[in-house]
Formats: sequence, C-alpha cells, structure tokens
Amino acid sequence: DITTPPRTNVIKDLAQYAADENEKAFLLKISSNEGKNQYNDWVMKDQRHILQILEDCPSLQPPIDYLLELLPRLQARYYSIASSPKIHARSIHVCAALVRYKTRAGRPAEGVCTSWLEKMIPSETDQFKIPVFVRRNQKFRLPRRATVPIIMVGPGTGLAPFRGFIQHRAAIMREGRECGESLLFFGCRHEKKDFLYEEELKEFEKEGVIKLYTAFSRDSEKKVYVQHLMEQESLKIWELLESGAHIYVCGDAKRMARDVHKQLLDIIQDYGKMEQTEAETYVIGLENSFRYQKDVWS
Repeated sequence: DITTPPRTNVIKDLAQYAADENEKAFLLKISSNEGKNQYNDWVMKDQRHILQILEDCPSLQPPIDYLLELLPRLQARYYSIASSPKIHARSIHVCAALVRYKTRAGRPAEGVCTSWLEKMIPSETDQFKIPVFVRRNQKFRLPRRATVPIIMVGPGTGLAPFRGFIQHRAAIMREGRECGESLLFFGCRHEKKDFLYEEELKEFEKEGVIKLYTAFSRDSEKKVYVQHLMEQESLKIWELLESGAHIYVCGDAKRMARDVHKQLLDIIQDYGKMEQTEAETYVIGLENSFRYQKDVWS
C-alpha cells in the first residue's frame, strides 16, 4: 500500500538509506517518541504517503525490494451491494463516491479504488475484469418477515444497501405478497447533481413500495439534513417502532450517524414519555434485538 502514510517504524528503518545527513536526522527525529508531534503534523496531517516522502527527501534511496517488504499489503475495499438478486440475478451493483481532493500540503489525492474503477467503463470493444468477493453481513439485513416495517436513513452513498432492500421488497410486492411499510430518509447536497437513483426511487414510491423523504442541504438558505426530516416525522417513526419496525442507518459515522442517533433518542423521549436514561435503555433494547442496525464509516 503506497498511498497510506507510513508508520514511524517504517520511516525509522528507511532513514539509514538517506545520503544527506540532515534528511537522515529529520527522518530519525520524526520517527522517535520525541518527534511524535512533528510526525503527526508532517506525515499524518499533510497525508504524506511513501512516494511523497521520497520526493521530499531526494537523498533517500532505499532498495526497491526492501521498501516493498516494509510496506503493508493493500487492504480490500468494502462496498455495500446496491442491488437485489431478485431483480438483478446475474450482477452486483455498487454505489460509490469518487474521492478526489487536495491535501493540506496542496498535493492532489484520490481514492485508491474509486479512481481505479472510474476508468473501467465497459463498451463493445473494452471489457474489464476485477477481483471481487462477497462478504456476508449477518446483521445488517432485512427482517425475516417481509411484513415487518423498516425505517432507512441513508444520505449520499449511504443509500447503497437500501436500494437493494427496496428492490427486494418491490419484487415481493410484484409477486402479490404483502410488505410492511418502508420509509427512506435520503439526503444530499444538490437535488440536480447528487440525487442518486432519483427516477428509480420515485418510481418505487409511485408503486407504493416506499415512502420517500428527501433533504437537499445546499438548495435552500437553511440547511436541512436527514435528522431534520426524522424530526418532522417523529410520530410516524415512533408508531412504527412500537409496532416492531427495524431502523437502519448507513453513511458517515462522524456527524450524520451521531445526529441521527440523537434525533432517535429525542423521538423516543418525546413520544414514549421517557426520561433520557429510559430512552437510552429503549435504544439498547433495539440494538440487542437487531432492530437498530448501523453500517457507518468515517
């Protein structure tokens, strides 16, 4: 993995190959306990990977085989399956955001996997093969009984697993079987630019498969997010929870999931007439019974 900032032990081992004494001293310092702050600033905060360190320390010229031995293996990238085999029996769909930005040091950076996949657009003349495998998630899945209501909260690419859920329930309903209510709270910045699977979701809503709630945070003066939509539908959410609904949250762990969790607690407190500790116990009960599931990342 040449794109992840190297650990201090890697930098320390490489320092011996710096011909310039100043560069060697610098590398040894940032890889020591005394240079921890400098390491965090120069390597971690600036997001310097090994190639950039070699660029910034030109006298550092380790043997390539030794360098490869020190670096960790590239880890697999996991993406939620964004389709249902009931509708797409011979394919698996992935919904991923292309990661591209500039680091604090002003260098361009991009996602390892998404930037690789971006170039692989099949055509009549070009076909691509990529190594994939399926990892089963025994918890983040639909209830066994299709009649159980579900509440899905998935802004941005957090929508991915819910597209599969929705397609699954749509296929069941088209077979003439009964399905429980399915609420989807989706958010993105701009309706015209970021509304993933817009036509498909609106068609599912017309069919009665889902009830769709959308928040476009940059299309109005006041920013509206999925937790605000939940607040507007507090009574509905509470009634579904009391009837046995499962609630799922997928997406950003740092802010969205935290805010959604807080909003869920507020709903339970207000409509369940509970104190905060009682509401927290209620939520723990949902988690323990696998009725509150989160698939989040930071």
